[in-house]
Amino acid sequence: MITVTTRSVAYPADGLRMVGHLALPAGADRRPAVLVGPEGTGLNDFQRSRADALAEMGYVAFAFDIHGGRWFTDPEEMMARVTPLLADPDRMRSIGHAALDVLRAEPRTDPDRIAVIGYGTGGAIGLELGRDGVDLRAIGTVNALTTGRPGEAARIRCPVWAGVGSEDPIMPPAQRDAFVAEILAADVDWRLVVYGGALHAFHHPPVNQAVRPGVGHHPLHARRAWSDVVGLLDECLPLTE
Repeated sequence: MITVTTRSVAYPADGLRMVGHLALPAGADRRPAVLVGPEGTGLNDFQRSRADALAEMGYVAFAFDIHGGRWFTDPEEMMARVTPLLADPDRMRSIGHAALDVLRAEPRTDPDRIAVIGYGTGGAIGLELGRDGVDLRAIGTVNALTTGRPGEAARIRCPVWAGVGSEDPIMPPAQRDAFVAEILAADVDWRLVVYGGALHAFHHPPVNQAVRPGVGHHPLHARRAWSDVVGLLDECLPLTE
């Protein structure tokens, strides 16, 4: 196992003081890098552990913040912030670019080899970076089949992988169809995995808080989705080139 060094990084975005989690593998050489975006509740130890796991593999990883250091436990309060954010592509891109700037400023990062993976709102931000034409090696999203402004998906320059639960009422079949139609029209290299029987946020371990209806953990599919994300990185962002 590669020794991992971690630290918190404060940076401005969306009028807030964001606090992200940077994880570095051992050594001093430049490495491929991954942005890790959190779901709508915000950055917590789950996404930090994902960044740490990626660093153990040999990637530079930065789990970015979307709520100025907050992690919401009240679903209604969370939705009051997230709903207008998801409706504003420019705000999402601004948050994503601020996090990307932090990752690129890290001396260990190879700026020509960066991917984004994200969950829920963090995945939507990753997709918006792609629609903004950012040079990425891959975009991977779980529970984030968001569509963008007409025609802008054609600016995505990398493969897109998306995973969603078949029983997710927040990303229902109609939303899946809209996402597929957009990505097909853009002639993007894409994959969509539908995990049978899974609800929204199926990837996230149970937490002691109130959750929205339609949200639930599925341990087997959570492991499978992580394996699929790692497979995406193995293919599109190999540790050696």
